[in-house]
Amino acid sequence: MKTMIRLFVAAAFAVSAPALAQDRAEPRWSLAIHGGAGTLDPEKITPERRAAYEASLQNALDAGKAILASGGSAMDAVKAAIIPLEDDPLFNAGRGAVFTWEGRNELDASIMDGRDRSAGAVTGVTSIKNPILLADKVRTDSPHVFLMGEGAEEFASQVQLETASPEWFATEPRRESLERMKADALSSIDVDHKFGTVGAVALDMDGNLAAGTSTGGMTGKRWGRIGDAPVIGAGTYADNRSCAVSATGWGEFFIRVGVAKEICSRLRLSNADQPHVAADEVMAEVKELGGDGGVIVVTPKGEALYSFNTTGMYRGRATSEGVNEVAIFAAE
Repeated sequence: MKTMIRLFVAAAFAVSAPALAQDRAEPRWSLAIHGGAGTLDPEKITPERRAAYEASLQNALDAGKAILASGGSAMDAVKAAIIPLEDDPLFNAGRGAVFTWEGRNELDASIMDGRDRSAGAVTGVTSIKNPILLADKVRTDSPHVFLMGEGAEEFASQVQLETASPEWFATEPRRESLERMKADALSSIDVDHKFGTVGAVALDMDGNLAAGTSTGGMTGKRWGRIGDAPVIGAGTYADNRSCAVSATGWGEFFIRVGVAKEICSRLRLSNADQPHVAADEVMAEVKELGGDGGVIVVTPKGEALYSFNTTGMYRGRATSEGVNEVAIFAAE
């Protein structure tokens, strides 16, 4: 089994040098999304379920593409792509989030603007319909970067974000996963087999980058556990000087490596022409420590790439050069 998969946009290599120089002078946009990574087996997914995942990924990709193709901002595109994934019970974010040990759905999200490195994050919220929007309000309407629990909920009421009842977020498959975990004394990894965190990264036609990530965490999480998704620098990072990254995986390891910021730092300082190498090397570090998962990355040049050390990652990408694809398994 391959331990590292990388896919990156390379259409520009097929043109002549003069044409390449001309293309680089033209505005371009790029978008990549993910819906989680993990132990995915193509033989264990029905055609109907696979089609449902692919349709959901394409729907999210289309929402972000529409913003970018019309000259909209990377920030707006990231939010537009993440919202339908938060609303879709197939993914572990917003509606369809996993349950904590106590049987609640606690939601985390973060977002970052590569223009000025402004960022917002929330953790442990339970009534915010789209946590990614709350994270963005923290970025724009508060003096802070990271809010938690009741305080984040109080702030959400002040900025008049849409809320939802516990029934909106709860789904029976996620409840069954928690019950199975408790009954069989399993770990979160044994129950989930995948990390359904969602995220998006984008480059707009003004050359600005943005990244966002949203999740329900890990099944059966206890004691207020927080993973990498809401942690700026671990699960999310964007810097116009280097790249935009959104991660999904075993959060404890992504925090220890500082995955998102580490990839961006390597691109800014030494690997600007080899973004796939930088992403693969950082994911290899995660693997060496015992963690797994993946990342999506967009660069200032418009390269959109993935790197993951699992058998699959729900993912998609689109660019102004005509790339449009969604995929699930490593071999695709």
